[in-house]
Amino acid sequence: MAHTKQLGSSKNGRDSQPKYLGVKRQQNQLVKTGEILIRQRGARYLCGTNVRRGSDDTLYASKTGRVAFKLTKKSLFNGKSRYATKVSVIPAN
Repeated sequence: MAHTKQLGSSKNGRDSQPKYLGVKRQQNQLVKTGEILIRQRGARYLCGTNVRRGSDDTLYASKTGRVAFKLTKKSLFNGKSRYATKVSVIPAN
């Protein structure tokens, strides 16, 4: 015997829209001012020179130039450390 009355609709079928996160510009790629470099949640990638961080943690270029990625060591508040990728824009001459 059924526990709920048959109504003709299923309980599943809901899905959220994709957020399109990730790296948008690669190493040595030419970017303009204001161009989005990385869409992220949290500080997975860090800001380097000529890169700013938006309110939703998006990294974008503050100057025109070429993108550079560098692995750096970041110390945490509890004394431990982790490796993080720092994103920079080297200005075009």
